Amino acid sequence: MSDKGRAYHSDVAFSASVKQAQSERGSREVYEKAMQRRDWSNEVTEGLADFIAERDSFYLGTASVDGQPYIQHRGGPKGFLKVLDKHRLAFADYRGNRQYVSLGNLRENDKAFLFLMDYANRRRIKIWGRAAFVEDDPSLFLRVSDPDYEAIPERVLVFTIEAWDTNCPQHIPQRYTVEEFRQIREGL
Repeated sequence: MSDKGRAYHSDVAFSASVKQAQSERGSREVYEKAMQRRDWSNEVTEGLADFIAERDSFYLGTASVDGQPYIQHRGGPKGFLKVLDKHRLAFADYRGNRQYVSLGNLRENDKAFLFLMDYANRRRIKIWGRAAFVEDDPSLFLRVSDPDYEAIPERVLVFTIEAWDTNCPQHIPQRYTVEEFRQIREGL
């Protein structure tokens, strides 16, 4: 709940303890006013969809039932994270190292987090939500799998957005993929 009694989407990140820390350090009033003007969204906008379509990797955060956090890098062809509708994203979960930490965590705690980076343009998007793996929906597999990608899909992760926000570019190092560097060098 916000300081003024209104629930905001940003409350998913700004818990009572976070708000207390913000108050103690002088930033709570600024954030409260900002949320009154424009709360974070829980819907996919055209800008968010465009940003997602350009990503070839992101980070997935989960936690066990007792709160042990886990971050996993996910990569694939550009656009492998798909927008299903205005509140849901999904991606094919390809065979990997077979540790199944995210799979196990989400069985007991469906809270999840996506962190999407665009190093070249120094932009990042944070997405809070709930996630579940789906293993028995052939039409969903077809919708999110890339037939030209040489990995074997085992399941689909469906992510329901509770809130998302952008971050300022401060402290983001500018980095380029090999393909981006090639395009810069060739003047494309």
